[in-house]
Amino acid sequence: MALSLFDTHTHFDVPDFDEDREKLAYQAKLVGVEGLVLIGFLHDRFTDLIRTHQFLNQLQNAPKSYLAPGLHPFYIEQHQLKHLDDLEQILKIQDCVAVGEIGLDTFLKQHKKAEILQKQKDFFAAQIELAHQFNKPILLHIRKAHADTLSILKQQKFKNGGIAHAFSGGIEEAKAFIKLGFKIGVTGQITNSNAKKLIAVVQEVGAEHLVLETDCPDMTPLCCQTSHEHRTRNTPVNLPYVLKGLAEKLAMEQSLLAEILWKNSYSALHL
Repeated sequence: MALSLFDTHTHFDVPDFDEDREKLAYQAKLVGVEGLVLIGFLHDRFTDLIRTHQFLNQLQNAPKSYLAPGLHPFYIEQHQLKHLDDLEQILKIQDCVAVGEIGLDTFLKQHKKAEILQKQKDFFAAQIELAHQFNKPILLHIRKAHADTLSILKQQKFKNGGIAHAFSGGIEEAKAFIKLGFKIGVTGQITNSNAKKLIAVVQEVGAEHLVLETDCPDMTPLCCQTSHEHRTRNTPVNLPYVLKGLAEKLAMEQSLLAEILWKNSYSALHL
């Protein structure tokens, strides 16, 4: 009997899956994936995002799809103000579970430039405002910008929480997000024994503050990567490996952990 799992962060709508999305959806359900969130990142992809969401939800024996549209900070150069209006329309018309993925990303040198970083902050603040307006949680993307992200969330007095996706911060930062009502998103990185920072975070905060995610097609669990392939596509079917890796790091039974993580997912997404 497969354990019930929730993939809280997928890009299952992207072209990487156009060939075999339906087959993968059935396989994911067979290994226990009961729900998955389709995450927005670019205005150009909103139509495909919604189409994939509707397609998955008319399949029998596939995970239930949940929709989270948003404008990702990494693509800040492409975002326009009218994209925020279109996002608002989607939140009005579609049954969305969250706004995401949104946040700040200063990983690239160009994104540290004052005007670009300011544009990221403006779009982040505007989308927090939309989440507030529609009473939705948010799915956070944060790279090398934890302090700024926390500061904006506090300034906006955001109370709906959500998930800090693919968490890459330290223990104190994790605790600060948890205090603001966020769960910490754990990807296949947890299967890598060199991910010492992430391992320290999950062991310190404990299972009650965590959720699982594949972030497919990226973040492939180490055990699913083969040496002869430069980049192995990740899929929702790999979520049990994330559970297994996390259970090992927390020294917990997988079945008990799965139960806690399921409840956490429901709580984070206000389901």
